[in-house]
Amino acid sequence: MSVTYAAVLEVSEDGVLFLSAPLHGERLRRGTRKGTRALGTYTQAVLVLRWFLDDTRVSALARDNGIALSTAYEYRDEGIAVLAARKPSLHGALLAAKAAGHSHVIVDGTLIHTDRISIPGPTSRVDLWWSGKHHHHGGNIQIVSAPDGWPLWNSDVRPGREHDTSAARADPDLLALITDWISDGAHALADLGYEGEPETFTIPFKKTKNEELTVDQQAYNAIHGALRCLGECANSLLKTTYKALRRYRGYPWRLGDIVAAALILLHHEHGRTT
Repeated sequence: MSVTYAAVLEVSEDGVLFLSAPLHGERLRRGTRKGTRALGTYTQAVLVLRWFLDDTRVSALARDNGIALSTAYEYRDEGIAVLAARKPSLHGALLAAKAAGHSHVIVDGTLIHTDRISIPGPTSRVDLWWSGKHHHHGGNIQIVSAPDGWPLWNSDVRPGREHDTSAARADPDLLALITDWISDGAHALADLGYEGEPETFTIPFKKTKNEELTVDQQAYNAIHGALRCLGECANSLLKTTYKALRRYRGYPWRLGDIVAAALILLHHEHGRTT
C-alpha cells in the first residue's frame, strides 16, 4: 500500500527552465524523434532537480513518473552531463575573480561521502576510497572559492585516501594556475593540509612539538584563520543546498561531474558566479 502526498521543490521556475533548455538541445543533437521519449524535457528537469535537492531515490523518481528504473537513471545522468558541460574552467574562474577585485581566493578540499567500495589502494588493507582523516569512504573534491566563501570552481574527484596536497597535485591545472594567480600579488589561502606546497598556498604556521609559536605567529594564524575559514562555507553551501552531495550511492569517479553540475545550478539560482 502506498500514500500519495503533495510536495514543493525548493527551486525557481526559471531554474527548471534553465535545465530544460540544454536537455532539449541534447535531444536535438542526438536527433531524438518527437514522441519517442517517455518524459518531456521540463518533467525530466524536475526529476533531475528532485534528485539533486532532496536526494530522492531513483526508484521513487521512476515510480512517480511511471518510467522504468533504468530510464530514470538515464534521465538523471543526462541531466548531470549537460550541466557539467557548462562548468567554468579554473582559468576563467580566476580571471573573473581578478576582474571582481578579489585580493585572494581560498582553496579547500571536501569529502563527498560514498557507500563502502572495496577497491584495494596502494597500501595493503586500506581501501582506495577510504579517508583516514574523516573515517569514511568518499571522494576528495578541491573547491576554489571567493573571499566570502562563494564557490567558484571545483576539481575532478580523487580517491578519499588522498590528502589535499596529493589531490591538488593530481589536477592538471590547479597548481600551475594558482601559481599564476599569486604572481600578481594575490594570495591563495589554504590550511595545513597543503603544507606540501608552501610556495603556492598561503598557509598558517605549524606548531612544533617542542617549540611554541611566537606572538607574531599566533597573530598571523588568527588573521589567516579568520579569512580562510570562510572557504569552508563554500563546501557547506553546496552540501546543504544539494542533499545528493551528502552521500553518493554510485560509481565514485562520477563525483567530479556531479559537483560541477551542482555548482552550475547554484550559480544560476543565485545569479552569481564570482
